[in-house]
Amino acid sequence: MPGPVGRASWKELLARGEPLLLPCAHDALSARLIERAGFAAYSIGGFPLAGARHALPDIGLIAYGEMSAGVRDIMAATKLPVMVDGDDGYGDVKNVTRTIQGYEALGAGAIFIEDQRAPKRCGHMAGKEVIDAGLMAEKIRAAAAARRDKNTFLLARTDARAVHGMDEALRRGEMYLKAGADGLFIEAPQSIQELEQVGREFKGVPQLANMLEGGRTPLLSPAELYRLGFAMIAYPTTLIFRVARTMEKALGDLKAGKLKLDGEGVDFEAFKDITNFSEWAKIEEQNQIK
Repeated sequence: MPGPVGRASWKELLARGEPLLLPCAHDALSARLIERAGFAAYSIGGFPLAGARHALPDIGLIAYGEMSAGVRDIMAATKLPVMVDGDDGYGDVKNVTRTIQGYEALGAGAIFIEDQRAPKRCGHMAGKEVIDAGLMAEKIRAAAAARRDKNTFLLARTDARAVHGMDEALRRGEMYLKAGADGLFIEAPQSIQELEQVGREFKGVPQLANMLEGGRTPLLSPAELYRLGFAMIAYPTTLIFRVARTMEKALGDLKAGKLKLDGEGVDFEAFKDITNFSEWAKIEEQNQIK
């Protein structure tokens, strides 16, 4: 069955027999470019969205209302299937229910929630804490029950590796699957051996690997990760990091009076094409009074 608004369902994407690459969009423009580059899907994460929209770190400063507004704007730019970061559900089982149903209504094909204790933070930052595994299992059960579309894919994320070690992360993964999660996101394995262990422990379960530049997990190719058992591969910081560096360089050039205005970026016509100028011009022309 197709997903929301004609998007392919997440299970259809996972059934293709190849790794599902998920660049992370931080705004509508980046989502549009992901689509134009030919990706089958993408993700929206708290780290890049908080950074791009509010210039804030991912340490629990952004709540559901602000996040969902950003997600809405991003999703409006493309019809690609999307996985949305539901953080910790923004509270107890009532908040989890609202989060799942809210993102589902916007058209999210997949949503993940995590077991961090509030205020949560980026999964590769120090200082994380996790809630009791039983409380997280309650959140997963509430999330599974909240779905109004049977195609909505629910991932459970655990950050227990950094806090209690890999054995506890694996134990929690098993609990969360029994509670109703469709897939697992065991955050921040710290070696290739740990990636192998996770993939082996949950063989056959759709799993996500998070490839974050400068993070705690080794950066492997999609083919290597898929071989280890990871069907989904997210790139949460790749675009936002490169965008920030490019903007810094451009501003440095302007400040130094170098005026490198040609050849350093897309040109005027290309940007008009990216933003679908011709389509809007056609609408304008067709509806003019003759």
